[in-house]
Parts: sequence; structure tokens; C-alpha cells
Amino acid sequence: MNKGAKLSLLPFELKKIETKAVLRKEAQARQALAELRGFAPVIPNQNILISAIVLSEAKESSAIENIITTQDELYKNLAINPGKFDPSTKEVLNYREALYKGFEIVKKKALIRVSDIIKIQEIIVENNAGIRRLPGTSLVNDATGKVVYTPPQDFREISDLLGNFCEYFNSNDNEENSLWKMALLHYQFESIHPFYDGNGRTGRILNILYLILKNYLSSPILYLSSYIIKTKTNYYTLLSETRKKKNYEPWILYILDGIEKTAIQTLEKIRAIKGLMESTIESAKIKCPKIYSKELVEAIFENPYSKIDFLVKKLSVNRKTASKYLKELEREKFLSHLQAGKEILYINKNLMEILKI
Repeated sequence: MNKGAKLSLLPFELKKIETKAVLRKEAQARQALAELRGFAPVIPNQNILISAIVLSEAKESSAIENIITTQDELYKNLAINPGKFDPSTKEVLNYREALYKGFEIVKKKALIRVSDIIKIQEIIVENNAGIRRLPGTSLVNDATGKVVYTPPQDFREISDLLGNFCEYFNSNDNEENSLWKMALLHYQFESIHPFYDGNGRTGRILNILYLILKNYLSSPILYLSSYIIKTKTNYYTLLSETRKKKNYEPWILYILDGIEKTAIQTLEKIRAIKGLMESTIESAKIKCPKIYSKELVEAIFENPYSKIDFLVKKLSVNRKTASKYLKELEREKFLSHLQAGKEILYINKNLMEILKI
């Protein structure tokens, strides 16, 4: 029987990791994260930002697993069918729920335990099979059918490796240069491959939680999944090469480069959202003075696909007033409507264009 890979415990040899190239790229990534963390609070209603970014991360992360839904379809489904979603939308929402659960755990406990990781994975896959107990799991090339990697097979070994993973995840050693640790943690988790399903999505959530735990971010507003999608071949090649050669530098540089680029892109997106929101507020004051309120503008930014029910709940107004607000905003070109079955949805198209970037 194939016993699977024999993985080393964390930490690995630092002299193989803390190279000049790694420390230089670490500094660049840290600077990009610091700018993002400092600028994010300029959005007065953080729900607008967190909801938009988290949903984008959920969509992209699910896309890596070939669970495909467009941004428009996702928001449309959320607006039309609360509680009744197609499979792709449901997968994305499970990811979002799991990410929020992890965020809640890290903020409350300031650590991650094995039981927390299991809980996150359970939400993603909607079952409680837990850590793999049966042998036979292998990672296969979809095109060729060839086995490319066989993770550890023994339940006790997997459990021990996860315990070691959490210990390293929570440790405070070498905090001055700790960002590269995220790359090692992600490599180790994907190599342990502790579950029958949902390992990739769970691992990507753990990336975000690590950045929050180490105070690189104060909320889950950076998502690496878009970077991984754009560089998917490189991602899997580097994972494979690192497992074979135990040369960690190329993998760490790849992840740090992803953090830096994604932080810069997210900062640009936040600036664009802020600019659009400010211009919308100023224009609405002039064009819609009888209905304008800051809360109304925030409502159409929190829900890029809005409908009467959303405004009734958000603004505590009756349906007639909510309908009046949405129609007025459409007349003044802030929104455009879409007939979706019996529902009329009002789309903040300018915001959607930013979210699709």
C-alpha cells in the first residue's frame, strides 16, 4: 500500500528560507499590505467593503475548483432567491460563510485550532466527514489521469501534522519578518491535504486568517484567489517542485509577489469604490434632494443588485416609499432596472464595473 508523502514538521530550516531575495520581497509585500490596511477605513461603512471583497474572494476561490458563476449571476441570485440557490451560488455562499466564521474565531480567540479548521471545512463542503481516515487519496492530473502527488495516508500522522501546523500558525517567533511564514503554511496545509474535499478552499481561507491574526489586515479584504487563477499553472508547478526538491525560495517568492500585487489591486479597487461613492453622494444631493440620505446611497452600495425589500429593511421605510426611492434613482441614472421573473432589480452598474476588475 502506498503510504503517501512523509512531510517534515514546521518550522523548516531557516537558512534555506530567509534568503536576501525572500527578505527583499517580504519588505515589498509588507509595505503594500500596510498601505491597504491604512487606507481601507476611509470607506465609512465597512460592510460595503467587506461584503464586496469577501464575495469576490468566494467567487474566485470557487472558480479554482471549477465552480463557475459570474459576478452578475451571483448578485442576481442573491437578490432573487434568498435561501434557494443554484449549486454554484450555494458553493460560493458556503465559502463566504466559512470565511466569516474563521474571521470571527480569529478575532475572538486570537488563534486557530485544529477543531476550528475542521469547522471551516465542514461549512464549505456541508458535511462532517472530518479528517481523512481511509487510505487511497491521491491528487491526479485531470488531463492525463496520472497521480501527481500522494499525501500522508495515516489518520494519526495527518492529525499530528495538523497540530504542528496550528502551533506554527499561532506562534509569535520572528514576528519582524513573518509574512513568508504564510507561504510555508499554505504549502504545508495543501501537502497534508487533510480532508476528502475542500482542502484548497480551506487553505485559501487560512491564508486570509493568518494575515488578520498577524495584524497585517484588520478585516478580510484581501483575496489571493484571483492571483492564483491568473497564475494557476505556475501555482501547481511550484507546489510540485517544492515537494520534490525542498527548495522553498521560488514558492515563497511566488506567494509574496501575489500578496504584494493583490494588495495593490485591492487598494486601487477601494479607491475606486470610495471615489464613486463620494461622487454619487454629491450628485444625489443635487439631483434627488427630496429623497437623498447618506443611508440610501450606502444601501445601493451594500447591495449592487437592490430591490424594494432591501430598502424596506435597511431604511425602515414602507414598500411604497422604497419603490419611490429606487425609481427616482433610476430616473437620475444612478441605477438601471432588470426584470427577473416577478422581481424588479435595480443595478448599480458603475459599482459592478469596479467589482469585476
